[in-house]
Amino acid sequence: MTQSKTFLITGVSSGLGRAFAAGALAAGHRVVGTVRRQADADAFAASERATPLLLDVTDDAAVEEAVKNVEREIGPIDVLVNNAGYGHEGVLEESSMDDLRRQFAANVFGPVAMIKAVLPGMRERRRGHIVNVTSMGGSVALPGVSFYCGSKFALEGISEALGKEVAAFGIRVTSLAPGQFRTDWAGRSMDRTPRSIGDYDAVMDPLRAARQAKSGNQPGDPDKAAQALLRLVEAENPPARLFLGEDALGLVAQKMEQVRGEITEWESLSRSTAFS
Repeated sequence: MTQSKTFLITGVSSGLGRAFAAGALAAGHRVVGTVRRQADADAFAASERATPLLLDVTDDAAVEEAVKNVEREIGPIDVLVNNAGYGHEGVLEESSMDDLRRQFAANVFGPVAMIKAVLPGMRERRRGHIVNVTSMGGSVALPGVSFYCGSKFALEGISEALGKEVAAFGIRVTSLAPGQFRTDWAGRSMDRTPRSIGDYDAVMDPLRAARQAKSGNQPGDPDKAAQALLRLVEAENPPARLFLGEDALGLVAQKMEQVRGEITEWESLSRSTAFS
């Protein structure tokens, strides 16, 4: 029988976060879920073993205090799922530095603040699992979402390094990298920079139209992603990175082939920089 765990999942009001929370609750776990609106907190509280937490993950001080309160009032956090975040769509030249700062605040700085808040307890107990929801866009850069991909590449790198820092403490770290799932990510949850430079029309207009058309028809099932998360946290030796979806696997495999090809093509130049 699976032992009940306490999950702290950020961003449970919609999308994958809501599916992750529902799956964990159905499996008998306790879930503390962060939301940003009282109405979402009230809705989440209606589920048995569900505790809503009003929290803006980009508020560092609030994050630290919230985690302390959870561990004092509910108990040790066994699994942190850093799911909260959003996508920014726009070519780099048209997008502002404020767009970039907001994207990294939500997708990188917020998750890191959550990690820093749970680590002392996990380290003291010598157990825990941190799951950072990244994206196939954290391994394969896609045009038109450069800031988003940059934030997910950053979180992937942080996750991988962190996993090596805390492995000796019994703490596991996994990047969970979904492909396209049937959520509002590409719809109302997407922050889109208005178009302004005509030179990018040929690249950007078809991409934006295709992404909007696919919203609500993506191939991935959020409920099946939740079941994958549960299998992941029960694994004795969980991976440092887990891709979800045929599209993610296909694009990453294609990227790896491209990288191998470039390494081979430019190998002599790469090796030419040593002292002789």
